[in-house]
Amino acid sequence: MTWLVVGLGNPGSTYASTRHNVGYLVADVLAARMGGTFKKHSSGGADVVEGRLAGERAVLGRSRGYMNESGGPVSSLVKYFDVEADHLVVIHDELDIDFGALRVKLGGGDNGHNGLKSIRGSIGTGDFHRVRVGIGRPPGRQSVHDFVLKPYSSVERKDLPVYLEEAADAVESLMTRGLSETQSVFNR
Repeated sequence: MTWLVVGLGNPGSTYASTRHNVGYLVADVLAARMGGTFKKHSSGGADVVEGRLAGERAVLGRSRGYMNESGGPVSSLVKYFDVEADHLVVIHDELDIDFGALRVKLGGGDNGHNGLKSIRGSIGTGDFHRVRVGIGRPPGRQSVHDFVLKPYSSVERKDLPVYLEEAADAVESLMTRGLSETQSVFNR
């Protein structure tokens, strides 16, 4: 059975180092572990890396469009690679988790995350795995929109590489050890 691992984010250099693109950043770590680079998929809506990850057959994907429109490209990849929802892992930013922490879960709502909402609507279910990478809440009265689309602070950037590796480890653990054991290790 093939695993489809999708990192959420926005395309282009403007968004490359923003908090909202942490899913893309984790997907880049996983692509390096697979020894591959993202290439345009025949569906046209996504870039993919195909190969083995943690000994399992895997496809890494990321939408070529904006996060709020992730559902169409993810749905196309699910259909093309014949992936069941329980073998779909979506990596995304999470405001309700502090920077430096992450949570792994199966199913649930979209909690106001438009990328998740788009995916749920397109594949017809929310019963997929999520690796929720904490970015924390905006300071003071800063709007959520401005906060997620700004680059990480200089302090955060120092710790970010370790954090991205840990999120990638959580994805691999989910694929090889299952949800319960992965949660016991990474949900803290």
